[in-house]
Amino acid sequence: MAVFVTGDTHGDHDFAKLVRFSRQHEGLTKRDYLIIAGDFGGVWWEPTLEKDLKPYEALPFTVLFVDGNHENFSLLERYPVERWKGGKVHFIKPDIIHLMRGQVFELEGSTIFTFGGATSIDRVLRREGVSWWKEELPSPAELAEGIANLKARGNQVDYIITHSCGERALMYPPLRTRSFQMDRYPENQMLACFEDVAMYKRWYFGHYHLDGNLNDKMSVLYQAIVPLGEPV
Repeated sequence: MAVFVTGDTHGDHDFAKLVRFSRQHEGLTKRDYLIIAGDFGGVWWEPTLEKDLKPYEALPFTVLFVDGNHENFSLLERYPVERWKGGKVHFIKPDIIHLMRGQVFELEGSTIFTFGGATSIDRVLRREGVSWWKEELPSPAELAEGIANLKARGNQVDYIITHSCGERALMYPPLRTRSFQMDRYPENQMLACFEDVAMYKRWYFGHYHLDGNLNDKMSVLYQAIVPLGEPV
């Protein structure tokens, strides 16, 4: 059983990397996991939902995802909240699972803290309730739950997987070379809480459409798919 992590898939837009990965790893089964660090995008348009999910269901492994900013939160919130591996989830399908915000999961011998959400920098071009949802931004209650769940673990987990990143991470290359995404948003301030208190081996996040290592403990992912715990 193996666990891998990648960046945004945006429904079918960046899905091809998962197909390539599957072909390169022919021995994977549904007992193996691939975690998408936000902007899954497979739960987007209700009339085509089943059709949109079929390519993900056809993958040989189980897909896990934290939410990003480009998700249909109205649809996501229709799924019942259930417990799985120690944290709250939405079962989109038996092999497609949404890892909710502020949770700690025990997966294949590792503890993983998850916290999705971010600000859509293109929201002025979108329509609320159709292509943009205010729930993209984590709430104070979700932040408080995350802080409490980490505290219950002594503020120590093996890995952190988020969609965006904390304020400190914005100061590292390659992020600080991306001036159009360098504004600080509320979620960067929220995630800074975890930067300050959490002890972890590696933190993965997506959102910025980049692949790289910020330092020896933080990696930004987009096209890259890496084993959990490994750098890009």
